[in-house]
Formats: sequence, structure tokens, C-alpha cells
Amino acid sequence: MHAIELDGFGGPEVMEWTVTVDPEPGPGEVLVEVIAAGVNRADLLQRRGFYPPPADASSVLGLECSGTIVALGAGVSDWRVGDRVCALLSGGGYAELVAVPATQLLPIPAGLDPVAAAGMPEVAATVWSNLVLTAGMRAGQLVLIHGGGGGIGTHAIQVARRRGARVAVTAGSDEKLAKCAELGAEVLINYRTQDFVEVIAGEGGADIVLDNMGAVYLERNVEALAPHGQLVVIGMQGGVEGTLNLGALLRKWGTVHATNVRSRPRTGVGSKAEIIAAVRAQLWPQVAAGEVVPVISAEVPITEAARAHELLDDSATFGKVVLRIRD
Repeated sequence: MHAIELDGFGGPEVMEWTVTVDPEPGPGEVLVEVIAAGVNRADLLQRRGFYPPPADASSVLGLECSGTIVALGAGVSDWRVGDRVCALLSGGGYAELVAVPATQLLPIPAGLDPVAAAGMPEVAATVWSNLVLTAGMRAGQLVLIHGGGGGIGTHAIQVARRRGARVAVTAGSDEKLAKCAELGAEVLINYRTQDFVEVIAGEGGADIVLDNMGAVYLERNVEALAPHGQLVVIGMQGGVEGTLNLGALLRKWGTVHATNVRSRPRTGVGSKAEIIAAVRAQLWPQVAAGEVVPVISAEVPITEAARAHELLDDSATFGKVVLRIRD
């Protein structure tokens, strides 16, 4: 098969579309012929040498994909060759073929573009596991989503609104904020011209903060919490070492969570399988009904993967970037 291999670590130019060994499905896995792969910030970090894959994962980039099952590993009974699926991966999506645990598959609903479906599994797993399974998001709560114009943000807005929460977002332009409003965000904060802590204080504080910035926002996120509020950190774009005022957290009876999806085990409590099962049972009917939709900024041929990474790094990009591997 062909796959994107890294010629060392560095800029987008280190990615090469080249011939490599075909994967084979192990017990409990299926082999997927890939149609498209989602591009995520984790891919950019791995390309730069800052985010190595788990020991049991493919070294090929790509944490999600869509495609068609072409072979079944031993013990797989819930899926059939020919099923169209999208999949949460620990790696391997930037390729013509990928082996996937069957417990990490989702069916592509009728009417959903299979290329767009490639941009759903990672954001769905991240948002559901953090807002719903970890923070227990409820109707009527105020949820502050940093990076509302990103892939996670655009999905999180929709999920939070469908569950009856009020949504506040930060973004770096009024154009992005207007698009966030179209998805259901009510409190719109341009972080270049407004202080999100001040704005959120005027709303009574945030019950949940979904944060992709990490250290640089740590103290201010705690300040923005409502009583009994929860800060959920899912990214470190603003650094890894911050100062936490425990007194401020105690005064708010607050909680800080820090999680990711990629390093979770395949099965068991808190696993990828557990998250995907919850997504399929509770969120996927809304996706099938068109109530929660993928927000795709660009589709790029896999042979132009470097351009896809540049687009994801571009502050003007709204939503997801996906790589098309075959029609």
C-alpha cells in the first residue's frame, strides 16, 4: 500500500507518500480500505517529534479515518466485509489501508458524505468523553469552549446545544465568532479584543470550561469557573507548566481534569471502546438525523498532505481539514 511516512521530524515537507508494508488485522480487528483521513493537531505534533505514538500503534500519522471494511480478523462478528465505517485510531490513518480494533468503528450514516465522515470520530470521542462522560454536562449549564472555530470547538458547540447547555466560545476573529453563532454559540468572545474572564463573570461563571490552551490559561480558567465548576484540559497549545492557585480553586469547590483519548486502553473502564460505544448509542442517532454535522473547512488530496497541515495551522481555517485518499 501507499502511506505517508516521515523522513525525519520537522516541517510539512518531511511527509512523503510512499510504498510501505500492508497491515494485517489481528484478533478483534478489521482491515479498512481508507477513503479519507482527518487531520488533527496531534498529527502536527507527531510530525515535529513532540507526540510519539503509543507502543502498540502504527507510526503512520492519522487518528481517524473513513472507509470500507475489506477483511475481518479472528473473532469479529458484528461487522461485515463491505461495511462503510469511520474509525477512531491510535495511528495509521494517512494510508490506503489501516487495521482497526472493531470496537473503535462507527457506521457511516446514510446521507453522510464518507469523506466528511473521516473528520468525525476523533472530535466525537474527545467531546463526548470530556463534556459528557467526565464533566457530566447537563441542560442549563454554561459551557465555555476555547477555540470555538476549531474541529473540536465546532463539534462541541453542537453537542452542548443538543444537550440543552448554553455555549460561550472564544475565537480570534469576528468572522469565526459569527460562524460559531450559526452553530448555536450564544456568548461570543473575541480573545484578541476581550477578556474572557470578564465576559464569563458577567454570565455568572462557567460550569464547564473545555480548554485547548493549557498552561497559559490555567489561572484565568479557574477564575472564570462558577461555583462547583469544572475545568477540562484537552490541549497544551499554550504550554505545559502553569501555576495553579489552589486557594482560588478551593473557594469555588472547583475541579480540574486533564485527559486525552489516544493513550487510553483499547478496552475496559475509560477505554476507547467504552467511549465509542457511548458515542454510537447516544450521539450517532443525532448525526444520522443531521442534527450534529461535520464542519469541514477543506478536502485535500493525500499527495498534498503538506498543504493540509499548513491549512490546519492557518488561523483562518474554520472546522476540520480532511485528506482524501480515494474516491
